[in-house]
Amino acid sequence: MSLGEGRTALLAGASGLVGRELLRLIVAEPRYERLHNLVRRPASGAAESPKVLEHVVSFDALPSLPRVDDVYIALGTTIKVAGSQEAFRRVDHDYVVAVARAARDAGATRLGVVSALGADAGSRVFYNRVKGEMQEAVFSLGYESVVIAQPSLLVGDREALGQPTRVGERWAQRLLTPMSALIPSSFRPVPARDVAAVLLARVLVTERGNVIVPSREMR
Repeated sequence: MSLGEGRTALLAGASGLVGRELLRLIVAEPRYERLHNLVRRPASGAAESPKVLEHVVSFDALPSLPRVDDVYIALGTTIKVAGSQEAFRRVDHDYVVAVARAARDAGATRLGVVSALGADAGSRVFYNRVKGEMQEAVFSLGYESVVIAQPSLLVGDREALGQPTRVGERWAQRLLTPMSALIPSSFRPVPARDVAAVLLARVLVTERGNVIVPSREMR
């Protein structure tokens, strides 16, 4: 079996904008025969594909994971939604690292993670610092390859997910006009589907090393 064929993937974060798109794309990707989808509550839609095995889990206490090859993590929240900096860090750092570590223990060799523009472990901005610390943590887990996507403001339909539209993303929607050409490419709003597509493509072709994909390369 050649690399990238007949593989098994694992996804965490399918209830979010990018995660929803990753779920759809992985189901449609012929190189994957199986997808293990980690969720906090039963999902629907693409998850009903015979290719998908859904696992309802607590990210605070993950069970042993099934044998997988490639892992995609799109877990994330905001401080406002989480309610505190501590709760935000639990989701955007602790849960991400926990899934990545558990999947590595289950044999995974390739990892793709959705981070954010400006992620920097040395940043004075709490949000950026947490994202940066998460990146450093997953780089250290021993994967053969790690791909980190760093999108700017995301564009997508949160209402379809039963989620409130975030203020920043509402402005991002408005900026997707001819006027967006005036915004530097690194900071332009990026559709969630583009983030998912680029992350999937890079994971499938990156056999060795760590790769950071900036927002300007996601359109």
